[in-house]
Amino acid sequence: MKTKNNIIYILIGALLIVSLIFVIGFTKEEEAATVNGEAITMSELQERLLANYGSEVLDTLITDKLIEQEITNEEIEVSQEEIDEEMAAYMDSYGGEEAFNELLASNSMEIADVESDIEVYLGTKKLLEPRITITDEEMTTYFEENKDYFAQEEQVQASHILVEDEATANEVYEKLENGADFSELAAEYSTDEQNSESGGDLGLFGRGAMVEAFEEVAFSLDINEISEPVQTEFGYHIIKLVEKTEAKEATYEEAKEEIESMLFDEKMETEYSTWLEEKYSEYEIEYLLEG
Repeated sequence: MKTKNNIIYILIGALLIVSLIFVIGFTKEEEAATVNGEAITMSELQERLLANYGSEVLDTLITDKLIEQEITNEEIEVSQEEIDEEMAAYMDSYGGEEAFNELLASNSMEIADVESDIEVYLGTKKLLEPRITITDEEMTTYFEENKDYFAQEEQVQASHILVEDEATANEVYEKLENGADFSELAAEYSTDEQNSESGGDLGLFGRGAMVEAFEEVAFSLDINEISEPVQTEFGYHIIKLVEKTEAKEATYEEAKEEIESMLFDEKMETEYSTWLEEKYSEYEIEYLLEG
């Protein structure tokens, strides 16, 4: 069982191969492509896909069917709310809903396909929960060994206006000094197209994320303070500090819930293999794929 950090890669690969192999509504002589007028038929494409991926995909489908039957037998229920919550986590990890949908579209997948696999994943998680035990000792040991991971580093949220030359930078800075709106000037002047329309927002970042000259000024500003022009290899920046988060040492109580979730995912991956092997021995499975 793959954890939620990498399951989407597996789902996309499996679903894409399945959709290619089991093409619906084509005739054997329908053309998939031509080379100098010579056709490659859909039947040739399907035969090649089946030869290369057929057994792998069949094993995936058998496993999915076995899990679905176990979920039904154990009367496991997965709510739409749980699916939506897991889907939101996937979207966030891929840069938001728009980026996630672009990923699906580039692989000819529908959101419903992913939702279906998430439902199976969550159902499997519920099947395995009774087999997994996490002790307080394991959790405290994990915390002590990974304190740096759970600590909160100093971070700032800043916006900037990036221009090519010092004269333009001074012009923009003078307008800001006279009360002009930072966001409006970012949209008008900034050459950073990734964020100019959002007021130059760079989001939260820690030390080491930006070039040194920019970072030194950004971390020295007070909330809502605007810097004089700062030169870097990218041009001239005018920086506005939006928010600052102080560094904070990790505490076990604050990290406890996340640690339990991480340990559960690790144990589930191991337990899944054992559980699946047991179920394969219990179920009557007959392979009928030729070749």
